[in-house]
Amino acid sequence: MERTLVLVRHGQSEWNLQNLFTGWRDPDLTEKGHAEAIAAGKALAAKDMKFDIAYTSVLQRAEKTCQHILNGVGQSDLETIHDQALNERNYGALAGLNKDDAREKWGEEQVHIWRRSYATPPPGDDGESLKDTGARVWPYYMNEILPAAMSGKTVLVAAHGNSLRSLIMILDRMTEDTITGLEITTGVPIIYKLAADTTVQSKEVLKLEI
Repeated sequence: MERTLVLVRHGQSEWNLQNLFTGWRDPDLTEKGHAEAIAAGKALAAKDMKFDIAYTSVLQRAEKTCQHILNGVGQSDLETIHDQALNERNYGALAGLNKDDAREKWGEEQVHIWRRSYATPPPGDDGESLKDTGARVWPYYMNEILPAAMSGKTVLVAAHGNSLRSLIMILDRMTEDTITGLEITTGVPIIYKLAADTTVQSKEVLKLEI
């Protein structure tokens, strides 16, 4: 039985381009971001990939990336589940701020801790650490996404840097220390084949031609 899970971080957003903390804010894709998502669809089509179901967040940069990919593989009308459990981490009071300006205000070391540490949330009552993000992503994965993949379906998940880092931490058995160094490139599909015990059988990172 094939158990295939494809993870894709959304294409470049307008706020990625402007070097702003984004989180749950909802900027659109840039022209490059659209091109990355379209290229992702072509790369998956070149591997004859067909999906049975797709999952995405409720933020348009992920939703549009998902749709570009489905268009690219000839499945524009595929059932797609939108859920805020897959949203980017909430950057709290940092959302909308320029990252360089934040470093000037709070210092390089403090901003790095907020961005890359596992358990330290950014300022603001609604700010989420990567650990907090995982606390909502992991149950959704275990209850919704993983059962679909384990039933033999080919599953697409189009989401965000930190929601996907939470998933990859579990899939790749990374630690709280090693996950802090993981960067996920925008628009690049990561194909997992799962074993019968839900562990990773193989992993492939595709290359895009833009």
